[in-house]
Amino acid sequence: MTPSAVSKLVSRLERRLGTRLFNRSTRQLQLTPEGAAFYDRSVRILADLAEAEQCASASALPHGRVRINVNVPMGRRFLLPLVPALSARYPDLVLDIVLTDTVVDLMEDRTDIAIRHGPLKSSRLMARKLGRMRMRLVAAPAYLARYGMPGTPADLRRHRRIGSSYWRMHDGWPQLDDGGPVPVLPPGIVQASDGDAVLQLAIAGMGLAYLAAFQVDEHIAAGKLVPVLEAFHSPALVDTHAVYLGHHGKLPARIRAVLDFLQENMRIGNGEGMVAEHGRVAASWMADG
Repeated sequence: MTPSAVSKLVSRLERRLGTRLFNRSTRQLQLTPEGAAFYDRSVRILADLAEAEQCASASALPHGRVRINVNVPMGRRFLLPLVPALSARYPDLVLDIVLTDTVVDLMEDRTDIAIRHGPLKSSRLMARKLGRMRMRLVAAPAYLARYGMPGTPADLRRHRRIGSSYWRMHDGWPQLDDGGPVPVLPPGIVQASDGDAVLQLAIAGMGLAYLAAFQVDEHIAAGKLVPVLEAFHSPALVDTHAVYLGHHGKLPARIRAVLDFLQENMRIGNGEGMVAEHGRVAASWMADG
């Protein structure tokens, strides 16, 4: 729907209810207390209706479109290889997979599930923890030969750093610690919106890069990259979640099926740079803003 159509419907609803649901300004739109209460009751009613429909069609296989958002490196390494098995198990699902390192708004982008790593902000989104990703700070031998090996995190101020414009924490590497808080580092001399691009820039000797272990381990073994400051940020584990809209236990069958499949099969570990979380992990009220 267009914004103007939504505005007309909201205005019509406010007239019918006899109360203001939103406080509006040129810069923001905020629910009033009455609007928030009306929203919460409406969500519960819709959830009850969805649950009734699920019970009525419990014997049917999940069907419909499921849109999954995942960053490029994880999507290529871990999600895409699972698609044939997922499609074979649920042949009536239409999988819409978006590989992008841009953090999207699930509702605005009409995304059902997003796979993200890093701290999650508190919100109305739900999250299932998939595991813990190991992060490593690396540089090419040629770069270190020219600029030297950093001895402490404080030394990073004089080094060239490859910025990660795709990551919500691109303005700092919080795992690094030399006995006290390390000042947030500004972006480096070059930025990239794709994790694989950051990796290639690091191999080319452009500077230091902070990447997932599954991206860099084989290049470290081949001598193309060298670990940096591991004593200060080992094991540098970052949580990875599948985030989604909706109430736990009251999801459409198509979304629940994919979430369950990912938790059962997306075992990112065993040498792939993630500490696997075995068994079923309960959903939690955490999400990305």
